[in-house]
Amino acid sequence: MSKSFEKYQKRRLRSSYFSVVVSIALVLFLLGLLGLLVLKTKTISDHFKEQVAVTVFLNESAKEKDIKLLESELDTASFSKSVTYISKKEAAEQFSKDIGEDFIEYLGENPLKNALKINVKSAYVNAQRMSEIEASLVKNKNVFEVSYDKPLIDLLTKNIQRISFWILIFCGLFTLIAVVLINSSIRLSVYSKRFTIKTMQMVGATKGFIRKPFLWKGVQLGFLGSTVAIVGIGAVMYYLNKAIPEIQIWDDKMLLGILFGAILLVGIVITLISTLFATQRFLNLRTEDLYY
Repeated sequence: MSKSFEKYQKRRLRSSYFSVVVSIALVLFLLGLLGLLVLKTKTISDHFKEQVAVTVFLNESAKEKDIKLLESELDTASFSKSVTYISKKEAAEQFSKDIGEDFIEYLGENPLKNALKINVKSAYVNAQRMSEIEASLVKNKNVFEVSYDKPLIDLLTKNIQRISFWILIFCGLFTLIAVVLINSSIRLSVYSKRFTIKTMQMVGATKGFIRKPFLWKGVQLGFLGSTVAIVGIGAVMYYLNKAIPEIQIWDDKMLLGILFGAILLVGIVITLISTLFATQRFLNLRTEDLYY
């Protein structure tokens, strides 16, 4: 009978520890993903900004050598990430494919112009700098017109600032939630052993002696939960790197090391502090209060 009860207690204890580890891992996993998003906010915003293109339409009178010279100048310009030449023939073929019919056959001629497509560096993607780039380009005698999506620039700038602000707010809020949830899980784990604590206290064990194994177990659970969370975040990063290599998720190894170290430290510190307060609470309870 005593052996079956002992086995039952061990199963119950393992189940309690497992639920604590899962709770810690899930909370830290979500918190780590949020931290990763904060670290990569600039990279992600830069990626979207650098999709913005300035199209420089060229005059019909522009000679090939002049176009090559302009392309070379733009390629080395401080604001330019990449420059692509698009001939009027290529533009017509793409436009015909987009609308599903040959518009040249209908019009009798190709009204499109040769153009240079410039992908602008992220630092220059704002209303003021884009206007300055446009003003400098239109001065060239070979340039017919400069075109870019002005409303999109304003929308990108405003939304990125707004999203960055809310990410920081949400990060602070979620950190608080993480502390509360991990603390609750640890308290439930210690609560299941409240009678053991009181028994040890009644036979003369000191508070420090009673607390020590609980604190050590708390550190172990925190370490294990943090490790599981880090492995999960690593798996998500591996998938993101395969799916969206442009965000260069593995590039800044130092910041990633700090993030993983912070997750590990947070998991251990929160469980340690939670275990300390939980054991202290049950050590200070009277025997009759243990049933409530």
